[in-house]
Amino acid sequence: MPHPAPTWASVYRSERLAGAPVVKRGAHWWLVSPSGSLLAADPAFTDELQRLATAFASADRAVAEIHAQSQHARKAQP
Repeated sequence: MPHPAPTWASVYRSERLAGAPVVKRGAHWWLVSPSGSLLAADPAFTDELQRLATAFASADRAVAEIHAQSQHARKAQP
């Protein structure tokens, strides 16, 4: 199912990559601003966006794991 072009009003801050005005909808990266949206079509740019998104996701998982371990350690204390 194709994803429509995002609009500034339809993009939540949590959807943006690191708070930047860029979102991924389906397989496509979009630059969004109050004046409109632009499909990011440059493969070098979109590859870099994907690498950045992957790195952020990995960091988020690592932080969640550390947080879970910390909570587990606190519960184990008498």
